[in-house]
Amino acid sequence: MEQRKPGLRQHFQKYRLEIRHLTVLFVLLLVFQLVIWFVHKTSIQDVLVSTQEWYQQDSAERLANLTTTSLELLLESQGRGQKLTDNDVQRIVQDFNIILSQQILHQNVQEVCLLARHDSSIIAIDDGRDLYSFMFRGVHTIPPSRVSHSRAIELYTALEPEMSRAEQIRTIVEEKQTFHVFVPFVPRGELVGAVYMRNTPDFSFITREMIASNDRATLIYSGLILLGMLAMYSISSLTLGERDKTQKLLLEEQREHLEEQIAHQKEMLFTKRIYHTHHKAEKVMGFIKEDLRMLSADTIKDGAYRITKYANFIARVIYDMKWYDPPVETIRGQMFQTNVNELIKFVVKNIFCRVPEGGDSHQFKLDLDPSLPFVHINEFVVWEVLEPIIQNCVDHSGVEPLVISIQTSYDPARRETTIAIADNGVGVDPRLLQRDEKGVQILFHEHVSARQSGAKEHSGYGCYISHEIATGRCGWRLEAANIESGGCKFTIVIPQQT
Repeated sequence: MEQRKPGLRQHFQKYRLEIRHLTVLFVLLLVFQLVIWFVHKTSIQDVLVSTQEWYQQDSAERLANLTTTSLELLLESQGRGQKLTDNDVQRIVQDFNIILSQQILHQNVQEVCLLARHDSSIIAIDDGRDLYSFMFRGVHTIPPSRVSHSRAIELYTALEPEMSRAEQIRTIVEEKQTFHVFVPFVPRGELVGAVYMRNTPDFSFITREMIASNDRATLIYSGLILLGMLAMYSISSLTLGERDKTQKLLLEEQREHLEEQIAHQKEMLFTKRIYHTHHKAEKVMGFIKEDLRMLSADTIKDGAYRITKYANFIARVIYDMKWYDPPVETIRGQMFQTNVNELIKFVVKNIFCRVPEGGDSHQFKLDLDPSLPFVHINEFVVWEVLEPIIQNCVDHSGVEPLVISIQTSYDPARRETTIAIADNGVGVDPRLLQRDEKGVQILFHEHVSARQSGAKEHSGYGCYISHEIATGRCGWRLEAANIESGGCKFTIVIPQQT
């Protein structure tokens, strides 16, 4: 009879597992765990110490750089040759003192000053009034400070040539704890000196606590890891494998559904933007062509002005078509100085009064407040808000002759500019003036139109865009209301920025 070869089970059955085997196995595992713990502790300690040293220097440089930037921005806010009153001088000195003294409140910051060269010597400034005299009045005779900055001057003397050449932050570390940080001080693009900060950040307690916590955790969990690792791994692997498989299928299904929704929404939004942009651009392009045909030596100045305005407006609406959420700096900022009155005059005269037919079917009455301040909004963004509202009055009034009244006013007490656009038409359905749960009038919803008849496929998008731009991008308030004597009135409230 053929003899079968002993299997793996039979090989193990020949040996008896005795106490000495368990003892040797336990000792080996214990030694192995201790070696791992020691190597792990040493590695963590090295990483934490290196990270601590890097973070200490980085935090010291960031704090010094922030102080320098604050001083430079404060100086940049004061124009060259600008006449300053006593109150302005006092405010600037107070701002300098706040910036210089605020950093001393940090428990790790011991010294802050501005180092600058005058002739053959280096002066240290740590007082706001002295800094004002130095920067604005050219006074280089600085009284002695209450704090000695001799060490800072000594270090800066050695670093000055290199900093003048490279204009980069330099840090000198003493005893791995004290950081002497020198940040180039470059107001208005001219290197004046350096802002010095002596900082002694101490994060060693974090390292000690993390190492101690790691030691305790290692001692507690060593036994549990050795006894339960295999069982936990087996059970967890099976459970997590099934869960991951199910989640993967679910996420894949959700992703496909979401992609379909996004593609559909993008297609709808792009279609509406193309239609709305084409509608506005087509009308303005007709005006451009007409102006080009009528250009002459006598009309070239006015014609070029109108054509430039038209072209910039077309560029803006095309830009809005490309960007769903354009950057805020292209919409509002201190660099924009829009004269709302002049813009209203231009839009009324060169858009709504330039019609080939029916020019007498509507007329405009303007009551513009000359005290209206500038608005810090892009001129063509304001145009995009006003033009659809005025067009709504023209299209949906339902009467002839139509009279559209545009009034502007400014309330100095509330610091608010108000633009009122009204017509003598039939008004708006009162149901459209009701508000939804977000407080938005239904008239300004997408796909909602005040048109009584005719095609409504793309109606309502103009008021919707005006409301979205005015409230969402400009921070204004836009509301509509019916007038008792007849017609509708749109009110735009513009809070003036300080």
